[in-house]
Amino acid sequence: MTALGKLFRTTAFRITLAYLVVFALFAGFILGYVAWNARNLIMEQARSTIEAEIGGLAEQYRLGNIRRLIFSVERRARAPGASLYLVTTFAGERLSGNIGAIEPGVIDTPGERVIDYALSEEGAEPRKALVRVMVLPGGFRLLVGRDLVEQEQFRFVIRRAFGWSLALIVVLGCLGGWFITRRVLKRVDAMTETTRTIMAGDLSGRLPVGATGDELDRLAANLNAMLDRIGELMTGLKEVSDNIAHDLKTPLTRLRNRTEEALRSARDPAEFRAALESTLEESDTLIRLFNALLMIARVEAGQSAEQFTTVDAAAVVDGVAELYEPLIEEAGGTLAVSTEPGLSFHGSRELVGQVVSNLLDNAIKYGARDAADGTPASGPAIAIAARRAGDRIEIVVADGGPGIPAEARAKAVERFARLEGARSRPGFGLGLSLATAVARLHGGELRLEDNAPGLKAVLSLPGA
Repeated sequence: MTALGKLFRTTAFRITLAYLVVFALFAGFILGYVAWNARNLIMEQARSTIEAEIGGLAEQYRLGNIRRLIFSVERRARAPGASLYLVTTFAGERLSGNIGAIEPGVIDTPGERVIDYALSEEGAEPRKALVRVMVLPGGFRLLVGRDLVEQEQFRFVIRRAFGWSLALIVVLGCLGGWFITRRVLKRVDAMTETTRTIMAGDLSGRLPVGATGDELDRLAANLNAMLDRIGELMTGLKEVSDNIAHDLKTPLTRLRNRTEEALRSARDPAEFRAALESTLEESDTLIRLFNALLMIARVEAGQSAEQFTTVDAAAVVDGVAELYEPLIEEAGGTLAVSTEPGLSFHGSRELVGQVVSNLLDNAIKYGARDAADGTPASGPAIAIAARRAGDRIEIVVADGGPGIPAEARAKAVERFARLEGARSRPGFGLGLSLATAVARLHGGELRLEDNAPGLKAVLSLPGA
């Protein structure tokens, strides 16, 4: 396709042509309206002049009969201007005036009309005039009129102005459309080139964003944000694949070794039963791992958003705290619960409850701090609260353990992330990753903050 053909097929050029047609019609309407009003004004002025002159000449006839009328007509006819005069007998014989020839029958019919006339009887070009014929006492006819050459000239000026205006609008519109379309095409071509690079597999490409902040810049910014998110998901997918391959290798190897050991050394049903129980335990661990990954995948895909309802955050916190309180007391710790009434949000009670359970489970595992003399602490001191923060709802789980360093908090929410000191504890490293996915699904966020000492996990959700 040629560059000109590509230019004509762009939406911007078509919109410019549509505006060009609208502006041309608007200009034609304005000029036509002006011409119509100007014509009416010229005709009204001509009528007023004719009315005044025919009244004055009729008065001259009344005062001095036909001689005085002819004298007045000849004197006025010699004066320069657009006024027309003609005095005839009842038989149509010309007595005085500056009209050479008129249409037959005009002088015989009283009243006002537009006629064709000539200044001389022979060889004169016909012209237009507005005239009024009056029958005087004695049968004489008096015609007074105004030449409409001014109206014709004005029409010519209007037609020429319309033609030049239309030509100017078309030229400027085409030039403006060409300039705007070229500018838009240049930006669209740049975006197209970037998208081709991305489709080729280079996800690092980003659409150019200008400084104007127009609709193309906003589109490019949103697409770049989408590409950033896709890049994060692809990176996460790669990391998950690597982590799954790494984390599954150990339990699968252990499962295979125990099975081989049982087949090789077991001699009675009790030993076979113990091997089967160990195999079932490892299988349950793998199933829990895959269930956690499946839940995260569903949350990130937004499949659970269809079942959102209005949920009371205080009821969720109280329910999970009641479930975990015996476990915390059994571990020798304490749980302080603080909730405010009227904390509702739009979301999934089950998913948010799972997040609160994961945060409490982490607090139980890692929330105990050894005493200053090196003796083990009696148990974790955990505080959970549901509160309002402006137009948002915050669910806070805080402990007094060693916490997470600020530089490691971003890594802690990644899938299969296992920080130093946590590798010897049970778990897969998916709890905070699930919490982050659920927070994002609800339009909120998960923040990890310093509890001085300990860790404070804040689930922030938009209030209903």
